[in-house]
Amino acid sequence: MTEVTEGMTPGTGVLLLFAVAVVVFAVVVLRKSIRIVPQAQAWLVERLGRYQRTLSAGIHLLIPFVDKVRANVDLREQVVSFPPQPVITSDNLVVSIDTVIYFQVTNPVAAVYEIANYIQGIEQLTVTTLRNVIGSMDLEQTLTSRDQINGQLRGVLDEATGRWGISVRRVELKAIDPPSSVQDSMEKQMRAERDRRAAILTAEGIKQSQILKAEGEKQAAILTAEGQAQASILKAQGDSRAILQVFDAIHEGDADPKLLAYQYLQMLPQLAQGPSSKLWIIPAEFTEALAGMGKAFGPAEGGKTPRQPNAATRALASMAFGEVSLEDPAEALRRARGAADAATTDASQAGTGTGLPFNPAQAAGQAPSAPRHADAPPIPPRPAPGEGPTSDGPY
Repeated sequence: MTEVTEGMTPGTGVLLLFAVAVVVFAVVVLRKSIRIVPQAQAWLVERLGRYQRTLSAGIHLLIPFVDKVRANVDLREQVVSFPPQPVITSDNLVVSIDTVIYFQVTNPVAAVYEIANYIQGIEQLTVTTLRNVIGSMDLEQTLTSRDQINGQLRGVLDEATGRWGISVRRVELKAIDPPSSVQDSMEKQMRAERDRRAAILTAEGIKQSQILKAEGEKQAAILTAEGQAQASILKAQGDSRAILQVFDAIHEGDADPKLLAYQYLQMLPQLAQGPSSKLWIIPAEFTEALAGMGKAFGPAEGGKTPRQPNAATRALASMAFGEVSLEDPAEALRRARGAADAATTDASQAGTGTGLPFNPAQAAGQAPSAPRHADAPPIPPRPAPGEGPTSDGPY
């Protein structure tokens, strides 16, 4: 190295320094002449201190030492969160509100040359607009009108920042914090409201349960009454059928004083069944029943067989076990006339069986309302019991 330096002349050293300076200058010029702009950015170029043009994404050539990049503007949507700001409501309560702003630069030239710091300008404009909007509302409206507040803030900010080349996309209230004393009162109010709603729901539940219980009892009472009514109807129908059956059986068996005497004897033990019975009630017909007891189990007088049921009795017996229902009056009249004709026929046959001819005039004279003929023969006296014709005769 010492040898090379010693071999160089002063002119050679100057040339070498000049070459190095030229290379450095060329590199600097090249670097200042060629600029590459990234995507979603805009570069503002000034020529000799005056705005010249805006460079978009891509490669660009500049005049070195004449053109200068003034600012680099981000064209993407940006989000800025501002610290909480104290705001006074219309009911003189101080609430702390912090906001979030979504905005985008639409005109880089205006954003750079129209305002010195657009972020600070947006913040101060948001605070003043928020105080104006909240100052016309009370605390209750402030807490429940977030959408309305957001809309008013966005409209005012978008209009004011339009000349700055900024578009406000959205404004959000991140938090609204009332004073601690107010928060305690609100919590108590909410707790009382919830307790009131719980009491109302409980009362409504009790009311509904009582209504359902009353409706159930009502339905049960109705069903019980219907069941009792049906049972009473069926019992009455059964009693009516039993009475008809007993009545028809008595007529079929041609009951006489002997049977009644036997029934009296059966009822006497039942009269003395009561433990406190001190007095026996003997019916007035008891002596007559005792008079017929001697004949109760003996043969019939005259050796005659019991009377057979006539046609009218058989017709009545056939009707005993039918359904008890109301029939047509014409049909009932026709049936009554048929029974009357049958009874007349039986009476005629019974009179013939006694050996005496049937006298229609005499039968008509027995009617209470029919006048008696002057030429009619006298009515024979009625024979005593056990004498003369039997009960099958005209009497």
